[in-house]
Amino acid sequence: MLYRDLDTPALLIDRERLEKNLVYMQSYADKNKVNLRPHTKTHKMPEIAKMQLKAGACGIAVAKVGEAECMAQHGIKDIFIANEIVGKPKLDRIAQLARSGVKISFGVDSVCHITAAEEVFSAYNVSVPVLIEIEVGENRSGIIEDKDFINLLEELKKCEFVKFGGIFSHDGNSYGAENIHQLKEIAQYAQKRTIYFANMAKEHGMICEIVSYGATPTFMNGVEILDGITELRPGTYSLMDASQGNAVGTLDKCAATVLATVISKPTSERIIVDVGAKGLTMQRRTVGICATPGLGTIYEYPEVHIDKVFDEHGIINNQGFHDQIEIGDKLRIIPVHICPVCNLYEKAYLISGDKVVNEIEIACRGKIV
Repeated sequence: MLYRDLDTPALLIDRERLEKNLVYMQSYADKNKVNLRPHTKTHKMPEIAKMQLKAGACGIAVAKVGEAECMAQHGIKDIFIANEIVGKPKLDRIAQLARSGVKISFGVDSVCHITAAEEVFSAYNVSVPVLIEIEVGENRSGIIEDKDFINLLEELKKCEFVKFGGIFSHDGNSYGAENIHQLKEIAQYAQKRTIYFANMAKEHGMICEIVSYGATPTFMNGVEILDGITELRPGTYSLMDASQGNAVGTLDKCAATVLATVISKPTSERIIVDVGAKGLTMQRRTVGICATPGLGTIYEYPEVHIDKVFDEHGIINNQGFHDQIEIGDKLRIIPVHICPVCNLYEKAYLISGDKVVNEIEIACRGKIV
């Protein structure tokens, strides 16, 4: 089947671009003598996760317990949940994953995370490592004060079933860097701060087996990885998107597109396609190195963008483009941010050139608990 024969909207993945992205990031990690643990919340597809493992990844990262369960059901056995876990129901599920033979770990940044986990894991008689999250400039979750980090270490020393696995950080603020120079400064600061806490742990008799650091824009731009980092944890690199493409100066690495059909041309410049917020999201990136015009970039015409979306409609206002296309024509749209887009589709079509070569189930879609 040719991809243009597919009904729309449809999520397409260019096989050759995907494979090149996987090779690039694994080679980058190997060159820097660190492990690669891809964050699979981007694609939510066990099949792509297995491709990443086959390429050399040490394991995978996920965002939610449900994603971990789904990946484990598909045979993946080394999984880090890069998120804080709160509540007995989720901790019960993690204990069950550990009992089933999955090498599972998760993030913490508060003493209560540890005490709750110790109570649950002791009941199951399972040992599960945790990684302490370090806040490095994103202004999200993670340890900020030295004293709070030491309190966590002291609590972990008391535990029999919750083990200290290491630390992790994410410099998501790199997406807003104004230029490559600032991007590299952000990456340097994030790594130095992460390593600082790893050294603090060592001084308190707690060796960090894992010092994990991640964010796609930094790695795709080849930033220097400092001694002391043991693991890279990028996500978007596998599929890329328009914002990440802009961050590296080319859209040629964008493997994922949404196929849409032109369904209306009601004025001399307005074009309507059959995918809107429910297939592209309403996400914009308006500042920094990842800034991207509009709500999606037309693959065949990269100077043309989706200007507005309704639930099921995408609006393009461009007279010149209007005159080049007809109702019924199909367009490929590069999403602004691919991670939430994948969660909107049940399957993706792997393409090579014009041909559909495989259908990939997005098995972890909707796994947000």
